[in-house]
Amino acid sequence: MRSSPAAFAAVPNFATSAAGALGAGPRILHVHSDAAHNRTVVTLAAASGPNLLEALFGLVEHAVATLDLGAHRGLHPRVGVADVLPIVPLGGAGLGAAVDLAGALAERVWTELRVPVFMYGAAAAGRRLAEIRAGGLAPDLGGPLLHPTAGAACVGGRPLLVAYNLVWARVPPGIAVAMRALPGVQALTFPLPDGRVQLSLNLTRPLEAGVADVHAHACRLAGAEAEPELVGLCPARAAGPGCAGGLLEGRLAALAARQAGRRARERGGAEQALLARRLEAESVALAGLGWSQDELLAGAERTAALPRVLRAGGIGGGEPETLLAVAAAGLRAAVTPATARTFAERVRLLDGWRER
Repeated sequence: MRSSPAAFAAVPNFATSAAGALGAGPRILHVHSDAAHNRTVVTLAAASGPNLLEALFGLVEHAVATLDLGAHRGLHPRVGVADVLPIVPLGGAGLGAAVDLAGALAERVWTELRVPVFMYGAAAAGRRLAEIRAGGLAPDLGGPLLHPTAGAACVGGRPLLVAYNLVWARVPPGIAVAMRALPGVQALTFPLPDGRVQLSLNLTRPLEAGVADVHAHACRLAGAEAEPELVGLCPARAAGPGCAGGLLEGRLAALAARQAGRRARERGGAEQALLARRLEAESVALAGLGWSQDELLAGAERTAALPRVLRAGGIGGGEPETLLAVAAAGLRAAVTPATARTFAERVRLLDGWRER
């Protein structure tokens, strides 16, 4: 099987719930805002590191120019308006390449915006955000004084993780501590303004403890079903309740289809306009992809078939095909062996398409 090409994502966390305050960008996959935490999580992706950094820096620059940490009120801990800026390798990209990009971003944030930077994760020998937020550390770049309105930024390179919330009317004491017994699970509880309780989870090893397992375990501990909320996106292999429409691979494929649709419109002509409309509709469908095995297999098939459509229309190659290849590989990996046996011929054809 051909290896997946390299791509990168960034998942910046901003200290605002007004997503419109951050502007927009052509590489954005998803935006999630939370009023109680007064926080917005943006997911963006690109096939090349420089393109990702340019898009990410634009969002950070806008946040620094328009947001004021001194006026911020919200539940989530934070050290700056552009609070957490992780670079994540996708497909065949390595964590070392993500760390290099994080270093380049940190230099720009300090030298161009004069916002001090704390490095974390793989960019700082595994340093955790909690250590930075506890205080007492000097920034790695800039400082010792923080930016008067923007505070500081935490920049790092890390593998994929899943941020996931569960909400109940009440929870037993110690549920967060009990959840931390699962591999790679970080957990905190927050009282919400409406009187309910939120269990806020980071799944740092989502292929070992994914959303479905974590959701089931938490509900057993609480003795009641929870209201799930995915914050950002989830890789298809780790998906579970609350992840429909929030699959990383579905959103990557949707971005690729959107980019290809713009190419078709730029070429002009009736046939290209028809192709653009088809790609735009496919983008909407792929963005909403669900996490059942039937949906994952169908999504993998559609994603793997799209490059042939693009080439037939004369708009193939470049970033859209790279993102589609990464998305198709992730969706195919999420198809379980049992599903592959049940739909053996479909899977055989899918694997053949991905070889080409």
